Amino acid sequence: MIVSTRGRYALRILTELAAREESASLRDVAQKQAIPFKYAESIMRSLVKAGFVKSTRGKNGGYSLTRPPEELTLAEVLRVAEDSLAATDCTGRKEAECPNAATCPSLPVWRALDETVYAFLSQYTLLDLMPKA
Repeated sequence: MIVSTRGRYALRILTELAAREESASLRDVAQKQAIPFKYAESIMRSLVKAGFVKSTRGKNGGYSLTRPPEELTLAEVLRVAEDSLAATDCTGRKEAECPNAATCPSLPVWRALDETVYAFLSQYTLLDLMPKA
């Protein structure tokens, strides 16, 4: 599994929001994290849809986390940002389409790898990514 720029940016956006005490504008977050604004908008739509972030309108409006950073795992975020954490197409969305799935000798290995990666990423939260004071 390779974590794409989208996944890394999603983690940076959420970590930036977690570090702030108040809602933040996406423009400020994107600028601080050196993420192109249009790309940040696309990622933010996914994060809002997943329920990780909420939007508030008004003078002090902006984006904020819906849960504390210690409750949001990297596995959850990357699963949304990357669309899948699967190491291969075999165990991703296309497993049902694979004509060899029933007899494939390596499929159990790929499934075990996916479970290991998910378990590993589930051990870490946004809090783990935040700078220590």
